Amino acid sequence: MDRRSLSHRLSVLADAAKYDASCASSGTAKRNSANGKGIGSTEGMGICHAYAPDGRCISLLKILLTNLCIFDCHYCINRKSSNVERARFTPQEVADLTLSFYRRNYIEGLFLSSGIVKSSNHTMEQLVETARILREEHDFRGYIHLKAIPEADPELLDAAGRLADRVSINVELPTQAGLTRLAPDKSAPQIEQAMGGLKDAIVEAKDAKKRFRSAPQFAPAGQSTQMIVGADGASDVAIIGRASGLYQAHRLRRVYYSAFSPIPDASAVLPLKRPPLIREHRLYQSDWLIRFYGYGAREVQDAAEADGMLPLDIDPKLAWALRFRERFPVDVNRAPREALLRVPGLGVKAVDALIAARRHRTVRLADLARLTVSVAKIRPFIVAADWRPTALTDRVDLKALITPSAQEQLELFAA
Repeated sequence: MDRRSLSHRLSVLADAAKYDASCASSGTAKRNSANGKGIGSTEGMGICHAYAPDGRCISLLKILLTNLCIFDCHYCINRKSSNVERARFTPQEVADLTLSFYRRNYIEGLFLSSGIVKSSNHTMEQLVETARILREEHDFRGYIHLKAIPEADPELLDAAGRLADRVSINVELPTQAGLTRLAPDKSAPQIEQAMGGLKDAIVEAKDAKKRFRSAPQFAPAGQSTQMIVGADGASDVAIIGRASGLYQAHRLRRVYYSAFSPIPDASAVLPLKRPPLIREHRLYQSDWLIRFYGYGAREVQDAAEADGMLPLDIDPKLAWALRFRERFPVDVNRAPREALLRVPGLGVKAVDALIAARRHRTVRLADLARLTVSVAKIRPFIVAADWRPTALTDRVDLKALITPSAQEQLELFAA
């Protein structure tokens, strides 16, 4: 196979991998060395950025082993009936690409997924073989994230976990009814069973590591999953409930949301329009509230409107505060951390800084102004040494008073 052919297949399979959101990416200015000046490129196909558990931003080669697929999921551009160009790598080719990119300092790891070719077991064997070549033949110590195929034998999923830093199985859709209708080849119970097996193996490996230093690791970065938003009729309340259940049942590191994108030659059962991207953003904010702000799933669901959807014009934390005004105002000099985290406009860092400051002196409104982007947003919800909102908290037009224009939407997690 010549290099042009390899490059062409890389462009096809890297493009096919972009729909998987469980490897967060970030943009940068486009640069390349095609004119012979300099070295390196930010336009390299399939290179995305993710964040390690310690907060480091790492570059990953994000590709599919193949976009051939025997499944016919209606929402997937790589489905069997899709009219897209097909391509395929061998495990050796992916390993060589990874090493080549790594030596050029383009990447620090690999994110590898695949369409289902021949059978689930055959495809999983190919994914595992790629990781094995890297780990055992080349002693590759970079980050590897493998997509696990729930229909594959447990022994293959176990082998994947032994070689990869992170494994993930996509639940695909929030409801079993949606999965049955749009992905008839997949089984929700089988997906849950496979995720449960990975969880048990991760827990067992961590326990063994505490007792034996030489115990082998199993997916030390945990497992994650992804849900497509807007392809079926699931409401935000249903999605939040499903995500919360997955976190509790399988100890997931992360649930990713991917707004459905209309695809070429789309099935007639799919929506004609994609959901607004702000809906995906609101779901990530609700996820943050549960994971870092101490909200229960039921509480975040209570922020939704009568149709079960989170408001798009304000973040779910502010929506919850406006609905449950009897919980405010909060005295910033006396309230526990849990209550402070519920004040719109106060993020985790701001609350921690506030608690540290009040150990030494009484907190005033001017002190809060230095900790938040807009003190106007928090004033209706707090009491400070020199401030009381009096009737402001209960004003009928409070939302209009503190909600900025769309261009100036305050960030939920602003410190």
